Amino acid sequence: MVQERTLPTFKADANAVTRDEGLMLYEDMVLGRLFEDKCAEMYYRGKMFGFVHLYNGQEAVATGMIRAGRRDEDYVCSTYRDHVHALSAGVPPREVMAELFGKATGCSKGRGGSMHLFSSAHNLLGGFAFVAEGIPVATGAAFQTKYRREAINDPNADQVTMCFFGDGACNNGQFYECLNMAALWNLPIIYVVENNKWAIGMAHDRATSDPEIYKKGPAFGMPGYEVDGMDVLAVREVAKKAVARARAGEGPTLVEALTYRFRGHSLADPDELRDKDEKEFWFARDPIKKFAAHLTEHNLATHEELKAIDQQVQAIIDDAVEFAQSSPEPDPKELYRYIYADD
Repeated sequence: MVQERTLPTFKADANAVTRDEGLMLYEDMVLGRLFEDKCAEMYYRGKMFGFVHLYNGQEAVATGMIRAGRRDEDYVCSTYRDHVHALSAGVPPREVMAELFGKATGCSKGRGGSMHLFSSAHNLLGGFAFVAEGIPVATGAAFQTKYRREAINDPNADQVTMCFFGDGACNNGQFYECLNMAALWNLPIIYVVENNKWAIGMAHDRATSDPEIYKKGPAFGMPGYEVDGMDVLAVREVAKKAVARARAGEGPTLVEALTYRFRGHSLADPDELRDKDEKEFWFARDPIKKFAAHLTEHNLATHEELKAIDQQVQAIIDDAVEFAQSSPEPDPKELYRYIYADD
C-alpha cells in the first residue's frame, strides 16, 4: 500500500531559478544519480566490497540543501548513505570513487570506505555508520562556529552546518538532545530529515507516535518545515531560508524532506518488503526527470543541452572509476597513520 501521507503542496516560484542555476542544479543531481548507478555496477561485478547504501531518488535533497550554502566553507554531516552528499559538497568524484575502492587516493585515504567518507578540505564531517551518530558531531561543529564568532570575535566565523539523517534517526535520543542544545544555544545548524519512509525494513508510520517529524522543531523552539523532497526547487527555497537564518545568528532550523529511495536499503537488500504500488507512486516523481521537464518547459534548457550534460557527467564518472582502479592500495607500513593528528 502507498503510505497515506501526501506530499506538501508548497511550490517554488517558477522564476526562482536562473538558467545558470538550473543547469548547475541539474548537473549536480545527475552526477549523484549516475555515480550511484556506477557504484551498483561495480559492486555487482565484484569490484567494490562492504556495505554500500545508494541514494537514488533522493538527489533533490542533497542538491537543494547543500548547493544553497557555500561549498568548501559550510559544514556537511552525513550518514552511511553519504556518497551524494560528498559530491554535492564538492569532494571530487575521483576521491569519492577511490575511497569506495579502498585506495590510498580516496578522500579518507582508503580507511573509510562507503560509510565513512570524510574531507577536511571540503568541510565534510563524515559519513557515519550508526544511526543518528552524526547529529552530535554536527551540533558540535555548529557550536564551535558560534564560539569562534562570539567568544573570540572571528569575523570569518559565519559557517552554517547542515546535518543529514533519516526518519529512523528521529526516534533516537541524540536527535532530541541535540535539538534541545541547538535551540538553547542558538546554534547555526540545519537539521535535515531525509524521510524516505523506511528505516531499513521498518515503515516510518509504524515506528513513531507522530510521523510528522517537522512538528518537533517548534516543540524545541525552532522553525520546522515540511518540503517535497522530490522537488529540488522547493527544497532549495526552504534551504535558502534556513541558511539565511543560521548565518544571521538567528539559530537552528528543522527541515523534513519527504523523499524516497529507489533501491533497497543497501545493495545487499533484495527490496522485497516494499509494496509495488508504493514504489511506482514514487518512481513517477523522479526528481531528475521532474526538474528536466521544468527546465525545458520554462525555456531554461533544451533537451539536447540536458543530454550533453548527461554525457559529460558520465565521462567524469568513467574517469573516476579508471582513476580508482589504477590508484595504489594503502601502504601496510602506514597502518597506524591518521589515528592521531600529524604534528
